[in-house]
Amino acid sequence: MIRVGVFGAGGRMGSTVCRAVGEAPDMELVAAVDPVHAGGASGAVRLEAEAQQLAVAGAEVAVDFTVLGAARENIRWCAAHNVHAVVGTTGFTESELAEFADLFDRSEANAAIVPNFAIGAVLMMRFAEIAAPFFETAEIIELHHDQKADAPSGTAALTARRLAAASKDWAADPTTMVVAEGARGGLIDGIPVHSIRMRGMVAHQEVLLGTTGQTLSIRHDSYDRASFMPGVLLAVRKIAETPGLTIGLDALLGL
Repeated sequence: MIRVGVFGAGGRMGSTVCRAVGEAPDMELVAAVDPVHAGGASGAVRLEAEAQQLAVAGAEVAVDFTVLGAARENIRWCAAHNVHAVVGTTGFTESELAEFADLFDRSEANAAIVPNFAIGAVLMMRFAEIAAPFFETAEIIELHHDQKADAPSGTAALTARRLAAASKDWAADPTTMVVAEGARGGLIDGIPVHSIRMRGMVAHQEVLLGTTGQTLSIRHDSYDRASFMPGVLLAVRKIAETPGLTIGLDALLGL
């Protein structure tokens, strides 16, 4: 049995992870940490305020779905205490990722930071990456619920970087007059990214690619947070055998 602790266990994603872990036949939820909801419960496990509860409970893997500031400290705590980390929080800078890579190189534990745990979203990014060299223009539209704090999403940013790495031959933006600032989106490695925040949505992304006389649209939709759980459980199972810091689910899927 894999002994699992969850950071952010009282939140929407964290509580969903707690249920998924509790229902997995090869896992045991041994610790649930959430300072905001401390004193409550996630199933049979009491919500605690401090990360130290994971050490007390003997957690082997910690899953983090918190906010950026908390996640930074949780990741550092995991590296220092030799607890494998599976992180769904996004927004880290390149220097922070380099720091985490160094921490886990020196730790007995491993870590995976995954912008999107939906397996379909991972495949969407891979398909877009494969298609990129055959098209001259590309744009990304990402759509999320109205409680998401960061824009663009980590998935959209990663998709743009992968498109840019897959092809350097992109046509210039023909726009010569911007009527409303931001109408052409934000640029990530030269790829325009547009963010929508709307009630009723969960997590959605469309990659549009165009060339002479044709376009290709690659879209993924998550309609429920349960869509992320197969990827989370996969990462929990694989992290002990995946050395150092891994970014994205691709390596864990063998892509």
